[in-house]
Amino acid sequence: MLFKTLSLAAAAAFSLAAPAMAEDVTVTLTGVQARGGVILAALQTEAQFMQPAGTYGERITDPASGAVRVTFRNVAAGDYALMVLHDEDGDGQMKMNGYMPAEGWAMVNGDTLRATPTFDQVKFTVTASGADLSVPMSYPR
Repeated sequence: MLFKTLSLAAAAAFSLAAPAMAEDVTVTLTGVQARGGVILAALQTEAQFMQPAGTYGERITDPASGAVRVTFRNVAAGDYALMVLHDEDGDGQMKMNGYMPAEGWAMVNGDTLRATPTFDQVKFTVTASGADLSVPMSYPR
């Protein structure tokens, strides 16, 4: 369920307008693997968390290996969860291998998760001056 929600949230975020008087959030995704496809990234509020909605969204087509920078423009101050899917086959869904993801993904503190996260486990705060994060990607072995 987590990974299907990642896909839907990232896709849904592209249709929502950003509020005025806001700052940028820059996320550096580390450990990206060059597997083709597209990286879908979304920011979700607590009310949107794990739902097929997001307030802000970005996509990176055919990402290169290494660090990939994603910038969300005009993000209002507040708490958000970052949802990232490396959609290798471009179908907008997280491919699964049983109960395990078969495509790359990332969340704040995602490398410490052992079960479906709560908003409080993966949230970060955007201040009036924005935010700058570094988040590792997780890929199946």
